[in-house]
Amino acid sequence: MTPADASGTSGAATGTRKGTGPRRRRRGAGGGRGVPLPLLLPALLAVAFLLVPLLALLVRAPWQSMPEQLTSPAVWQALRLSLVCATAATAVSLVLGVPLAWLLARTEFPGRGLVRALVTLPLVLPPVVGGVALLMALGRNGIVGQWLDAWFGISLPFTTAGVVVAEAFVAMPFLVISVEGTLRAADRRYEEAAATLGASRFTAFRRVTLPLIAPGIAAGSVLAWARALGEFGATITFAGNFPGRTQTMPLAVYLALQSDPEAAIALSLVLLAVSIAVLAGLRDRWMTAS
Repeated sequence: MTPADASGTSGAATGTRKGTGPRRRRRGAGGGRGVPLPLLLPALLAVAFLLVPLLALLVRAPWQSMPEQLTSPAVWQALRLSLVCATAATAVSLVLGVPLAWLLARTEFPGRGLVRALVTLPLVLPPVVGGVALLMALGRNGIVGQWLDAWFGISLPFTTAGVVVAEAFVAMPFLVISVEGTLRAADRRYEEAAATLGASRFTAFRRVTLPLIAPGIAAGSVLAWARALGEFGATITFAGNFPGRTQTMPLAVYLALQSDPEAAIALSLVLLAVSIAVLAGLRDRWMTAS
């Protein structure tokens, strides 16, 4: 066999290997041509289970009277109060939650794992239990509330401020988890470089760390705001249901469902639109993950 024949044979073999390799990889990456029937049917049922109630809400919506429903005084009061309280609760979560997330992500101290577990507890705690806990802590006879009332004359239950406190209690963990994850993923070399240039730790945090984790803060703020907007259990337990003062949109939906179902559907559609807007705002963070 001549060297040319040998090289041709070797090239053909190499070409064969090169041709088969990508095809195998493509088949592996595609995961197969068909979907197993035992998996397809439950998946379709899951989609229907999650989407049919939302579609039913759209089908039964009183579209002709929707402008009138949304501009009625009671609905407008609940909508305005919900937006104001959710925004205030998000601001409280930012002021308190970002430093807490930094503490959990960047410092070592005894019991850090326990603190993280307690911080995320409101995520799984029933909201009504959270409202009862707030009453026991911040009520007029609570372990902290009695001193607030005696020393400063501050009473939080059944007030608009109480709504903000209840919403911040359930919404802050969403922001803390998001910011802590972003802090753990951020490159610490930039902070170390700032420290070598003479920047204090707080200056490095303010001038270097905050710009780095801004997307995580934004995502956590949106999640916290949406969670605060939809809060029901802790709010009605700790702040009550007083129109114009503590009646937010979820409480108004619950109340309207008993006397005016069309108003309840209209308010529900507003909350649904907010949820869709939140998902659209976070699509680059979660929905496009491969």
